[in-house]
Amino acid sequence: MTKLNFLFTSESVTEGHPDKVADQVSDAILDAIIAQDKFARVACETLVTTGLAFIAGEITTSATVDFPGVVRETIKDIGYCDSSMGFDYETCAVLTSIDRQSPDIAQGVEGRGLTPEQGAGDQGLMFGYATNSTENFMPMPIWYAHRLAERLAKVRKDGTLPFLRPDGKTQVTVRYENGTPKAITTVVIAAQHTPDIKYKDLREAIIEEVIKKTIPATLLEKDSQFLINTTGRFVVGGPLADCGMTGRKIIVDTYGGRGYHGGGAFSGKDPTKVDRTTSYMLRHVAKNVVAAGLAGRCEVQVAYSIGLPDPLSIMVYTYGTGVIPEDRILEIIKSTFSFKPAAMIQYLDMQRPIFKKTACYGHFGRTDPDFTWEYTNKVEILRDKAGLKPLCPT
Repeated sequence: MTKLNFLFTSESVTEGHPDKVADQVSDAILDAIIAQDKFARVACETLVTTGLAFIAGEITTSATVDFPGVVRETIKDIGYCDSSMGFDYETCAVLTSIDRQSPDIAQGVEGRGLTPEQGAGDQGLMFGYATNSTENFMPMPIWYAHRLAERLAKVRKDGTLPFLRPDGKTQVTVRYENGTPKAITTVVIAAQHTPDIKYKDLREAIIEEVIKKTIPATLLEKDSQFLINTTGRFVVGGPLADCGMTGRKIIVDTYGGRGYHGGGAFSGKDPTKVDRTTSYMLRHVAKNVVAAGLAGRCEVQVAYSIGLPDPLSIMVYTYGTGVIPEDRILEIIKSTFSFKPAAMIQYLDMQRPIFKKTACYGHFGRTDPDFTWEYTNKVEILRDKAGLKPLCPT
């Protein structure tokens, strides 16, 4: 039986967090390549540490890209512009170790293997999730964790809180009653700062300029906790404090721990990688199912074998919220959407340089028009197939 009354917590990180620096560099390189060569094969991994950015992976492309230049510009945009932070765009070393995609993988992706169709670039399983508990069809804890992290960056960059530095983390705990989010009980923020700011002033400023300008007062209780920099000091941060690597924030990137995760990361991977494109497609499917009113919550799983175009399995789970049986929802999904790699890439218009902006503040739930997987363009089709009345009668 599903637990209905509980506390649930999700976290996010700022763009200056070491792992997010790595994600942004990997996706910036992908964008630079795909802008010239939309058929490129890119699997770019980044490691950042004190004074060093190391780029590695498999890239097959006709594009000519200044990798060090892309890396430095990305680090500059994030805000690491001062060597006193132990990492800055001008003085960090940039090392590269790039090979071509394995020809054994390439023949499966390009339809030269056991099937003439474009196949999956790897085996694996992917999930998509949506819930009607918020207007953006995202779980409330991760949504507000992202917005707090975004606000930290904004007030740092626009000078509202000039003592902030790029690294930081946020965390939001939500109280659920009967499965519905009711209130935010705890907000945790760890914000890197300059050494001269007093803790009392920093705490007050973050509460007033970040938390209260992000979290609606109606969601806070009189005893909601605000926990700010609970070691008392966060001066040393970023790649100086921790080694960052691409793909280590996969729960931050998706649903904050609500629903399941197949384990594959997104950043640095071109659209032929099913870890990325299928996860985007499944978010699109789940969101349309919920937006259409077929269920209050929806999770969809797909699995692949490398080189084969058709999924091995498709599963739908509505947590008991479906208005029609789950097997019927699955039939409707199969008749409406294709999960073949080539079809998904075309449907979502994925061969564009749109990926760097996905690397921070979540890949899902955002309103950017380039995020085609967030469109709810299949709502009326799904309702019609389910035998439901149109939401927008003509």
